[in-house]
Amino acid sequence: MTEHTNKQFDADLESVRSQFLQMGGVVEAMIHESVASVPTGDLDLVEKVREREKQVNRFEVEIDERISLILARHQPTAIDLRTLLAVSKMLTDMERCGDEAEKIANTVRRMYDADQRHIPSIELQHMASSVGRMLHNVLDAFARLDAIQAAQVVRSDKEVDREWKSALRNLITYMMEDPRTISRAIDMVFIARALERIGDHAKNMAERVIYLVKGADVRHTGVKNTERQARGEDEAPAPQQAADDA
Repeated sequence: MTEHTNKQFDADLESVRSQFLQMGGVVEAMIHESVASVPTGDLDLVEKVREREKQVNRFEVEIDERISLILARHQPTAIDLRTLLAVSKMLTDMERCGDEAEKIANTVRRMYDADQRHIPSIELQHMASSVGRMLHNVLDAFARLDAIQAAQVVRSDKEVDREWKSALRNLITYMMEDPRTISRAIDMVFIARALERIGDHAKNMAERVIYLVKGADVRHTGVKNTERQARGEDEAPAPQQAADDA
C-alpha cells in the first residue's frame, strides 16, 4: 500500500474502533437506566432506553458497513484483519446487550402499567452492577488491547451465573408462598434473565478481545485455559483442561 493508502486505512480502522467504543457507552447507559427503572417504575427512564436502542441499531449498521468497505478497499495485515473480524463479531454481542436492556425497560413498563402491587422485593442491583462492570471492563480491555483484563471478564461471568440462579430460587419461593406475586415474579424472572444474558454477551466479547490480542480462540476451553492464553502460556493438556471445565 502507498503511504496515502496506509494513512486512509489507519484512519478507517481507528474510526471503527472509536465508533464501537461509543456504541458500548450507549449500551452501558441503557443498562444503568433500565435497571434504575425497576424499583421506581420511572417511565422517563424507560423511554430513554427505548430511544437509545435506536441509536445502538444505527451504530451497528454504520460500523458493519464501514468494516465491509475497509475489507473491499484494502488488504489488511494479519493483526488488522483480526481487529476487523473481532469487532464484527463483538458488534453482534453489543447490539444484543442493548436488546436485553430494552427488554428490561419494556418489562418495567408492563409491570407498572398493569398493577404496581405485589411486586416481589428481590435484590437485583448487585447483579446489575456486576454485568455493568463486565461490559465496562471489556470495553476498556478492547481499548487498551489488554488480554489479562479480558480474561478477568470471562471469569466474572461465573459469579453472574450464580447470582442468576440465586435470584431464580428466591423468586420461585415468592411465588410458592404468595400466589398473588406470580405474575410480577415472572416479570422479575425475565429481568434477571436479561441481566444474565448481558453477562454472557460481555463474556463473548472478552473472548474476542483475547483472540484479537493473542490470536487464540478461547471459546469453550474453560476459564483457567482462557487465563493461561491471555498470559501467553501454552494451553493445558487435555486431562487438565477437562478438570478446569468441570
